[in-house]
Amino acid sequence: MKQKCAEEALKLIKNQSVIGLGGGSTVSILVGLIANAGLSVHVVTPSTRTAALCAEHGLPVLPTWTVDAIDVAFDGCDEVDNALNALKSGGGIHTNEKIVASLSQDYVLLVDETKVFDTLPFTHPVVLEVIPEAKTFVENRVRAFGGTPTYRASGAKDGFTVTDHGNYLLDVQIAPPDDLAAFHEALLHIPGVVDTSLFYQVATRALVAGPDGVRQITKA
Repeated sequence: MKQKCAEEALKLIKNQSVIGLGGGSTVSILVGLIANAGLSVHVVTPSTRTAALCAEHGLPVLPTWTVDAIDVAFDGCDEVDNALNALKSGGGIHTNEKIVASLSQDYVLLVDETKVFDTLPFTHPVVLEVIPEAKTFVENRVRAFGGTPTYRASGAKDGFTVTDHGNYLLDVQIAPPDDLAAFHEALLHIPGVVDTSLFYQVATRALVAGPDGVRQITKA
């Protein structure tokens, strides 16, 4: 199914364009397809792994800050609803991913049917990138919202997992909010929160792979 999804994504890429690529296995497949198709593109990516894979395939990678606009960008997610709201909880690079998404004329999520819901179930945590000085304040504010906060740590090093910007990642388990827009705004307005892994009204479409092929969710 990931192969089918990547093949459909390839159809959206024009020669001589600037494209955004996130992380994950479907994007990895797409990188190979782009190279095999002989397309001349420049890639912008927040993912070190994807950047390395592009280099292996001879696809030039541009630093995000050098780019004014991206023609089309592709990324995965953990959950997406039929209104194209999404949770991207795994990679911890959501702040950079949102910058790429904001630069993109078309921001496309690549998923399979198991990740699509009528409304987001919040089975996965919403992740906050938090400035270290705000650690305790943000933790307490999240508890007041009814969330269960846990700062992300890694067995590979002592202490908290640190983002590319030197910040912490706070995983917040919480029940699905009644008002997603208000919840999104409330999280963003906590002092010390850089951004969240809730992609509220960011994606322009989703390519959804299933046993019967690939369908598309677009904005109403």
